[in-house]
Amino acid sequence: MPKKISPVLGSQADQPTRLSAEEKRVGKTLKKNIRLTPEELSQVNTKKGLIQLLTSRKINVSKALVKLRYEQQLELLQMELVKLQRAVQLSGRRVALVFEGRDAAGKGGSIRRFIEHLNPRSARVVALSKPTEVQKGQWYFQRYTEQLPNPGEIVFFDRSWYNRAVVEPVMNFCSEREYMVFMKQVPEFEHMLYEDGIELIKLWFSISKEVQAERFDSRRIDPLKQWKISPIDERAQENWDLYTKYKENMFSRTHTSYSPWIIVRANDKKRARLEGMRHVLSTLDYDDKDDPHISLSPDPEIVQRYHRAQNSID
Repeated sequence: MPKKISPVLGSQADQPTRLSAEEKRVGKTLKKNIRLTPEELSQVNTKKGLIQLLTSRKINVSKALVKLRYEQQLELLQMELVKLQRAVQLSGRRVALVFEGRDAAGKGGSIRRFIEHLNPRSARVVALSKPTEVQKGQWYFQRYTEQLPNPGEIVFFDRSWYNRAVVEPVMNFCSEREYMVFMKQVPEFEHMLYEDGIELIKLWFSISKEVQAERFDSRRIDPLKQWKISPIDERAQENWDLYTKYKENMFSRTHTSYSPWIIVRANDKKRARLEGMRHVLSTLDYDDKDDPHISLSPDPEIVQRYHRAQNSID
């Protein structure tokens, strides 16, 4: 019996019997981001067809290919993160990832990509709101210790106890004495975490003043991003130099051998996400790490270990 011919795809002689994994990813990405018709989607199973389609839709081919390359690398790195989570679960390890940086540096977006395919039972995000009156009377670290990872768990801190190192003194949310006590205690606090076996990685997402201004403008005009704007954000530009002063002091006093600061250059959000993932994966041990789906070596131009002698970081 002759095989049926699809009215959309044409004869089997015109179409491959099976798409490769890469072609499926290309089609999935385009369908999600460019809203293709079924007929157009059928064209993207070859490079030539993809370029013709993008050109006909007046889409910047270079940008589209960069987006596709990003999506492909992201998926492969997320596969490695799933392997990492499985190893953490089976061995009962406790992993804490701290994401810090100026407002609009891309911390939240990076965390979303980190956890996108992880099991929510053993991976969670901590993004604490301002302390209550009761919490204000507690030891400063108390509400953060309650959020530390349990055995077999990975915790992502979207901002952390380091609020007191930069944001709070800049915005006058703490006293000078409270700030000084914190700066004295935080290396000791992190050393206790280290001695107790918690694996802590501290990432600082670094952006320029110009990029921050552009991202604030984007948030103001985008109704889906306006919730991200806060009174603190509105003052970030005018307080730029003051933020820099406290940030550099934080680095110099809290960068230690057991808890170093890792700087992620984040003017390019996508590269920052990918290279941040590579750093985490290259730092933490897990099964089958010797046979990764993708290179785990972060770009040294994007990811750098803080050094006290280096020039000021944005």
